[in-house]
Amino acid sequence: MAEWYLFLPQVRLAVADIVDRARHAEASGFDGIAFIDHLEAPGLPDENIWEAMAVATWVAAKTQRLRIGHLVLCDAFRHPAVLAKQAVTLSAASEGRFDLGLGSGSWPAEFTKFDVGQQDPIARVEQLGRHLELIMQYWGQEAGQHPRPDHPIPVILGGTGRRTMELVRRYADWWNVPANHIDRLPRLASAAGSARISVQQMVGFVRDGADPDAVREVSTRRFGYLGSGLVCGDAGELIENFRGLAAQGAERFYVWFADFAVPESLHEFGESVIKPFARAGAPR
Repeated sequence: MAEWYLFLPQVRLAVADIVDRARHAEASGFDGIAFIDHLEAPGLPDENIWEAMAVATWVAAKTQRLRIGHLVLCDAFRHPAVLAKQAVTLSAASEGRFDLGLGSGSWPAEFTKFDVGQQDPIARVEQLGRHLELIMQYWGQEAGQHPRPDHPIPVILGGTGRRTMELVRRYADWWNVPANHIDRLPRLASAAGSARISVQQMVGFVRDGADPDAVREVSTRRFGYLGSGLVCGDAGELIENFRGLAAQGAERFYVWFADFAVPESLHEFGESVIKPFARAGAPR
């Protein structure tokens, strides 16, 4: 069966509102939730954004079933020994509900502003590879850290570059296709090796009784830059969209709501998309 995650950038929301949305997502049938990892909100430097691991830890403490993760943590922000320890700690505290999403960084402007990371994208991916190898060592039986992981910690790598795909094949349990690269899924799916495929999808959800034209206009104005990574429609149209992605190999959907995941959307999406999708036996 497909897995459904709420993708919820922790921008412009109070921490209490993030927890509230997480609980609504849990009650609506979502399997997990994922946050972003930036030192400033991309393109919105004056907006509030909460630190990624701290907000994930707090949400894990306030939920019971949701898996917790990120699309994706920035490798440059944390020493691999520290990140390995954080991952084991959060996995244990949440009774195995933590996924380690990791990437090489997508917003170089903050590297300059906060004097962290490298501008050269090739160097960043090479560093990510070295750090992934170290994290595996820290989790391992030889010269590892204590405690060892009590639960499996799935590794999710995001990106579509050639060097990134090499790391996906070597280290990842899941490969995530970012919304702005969703058109590359058919071409790159075979390059993921044994990693399972997830897709980040921006959704302009036309709820029951809503004006479809108004939803499309607002969603496109906010997120039209994502191209095919934005899909607008009612429940039936969205089911067909996700069925098409599943037919291309996607087994998990990170749903990013153009209306910022108001609780009404989460509940209706759960009833009219997630449940019927499962009943229809959509392809894996």
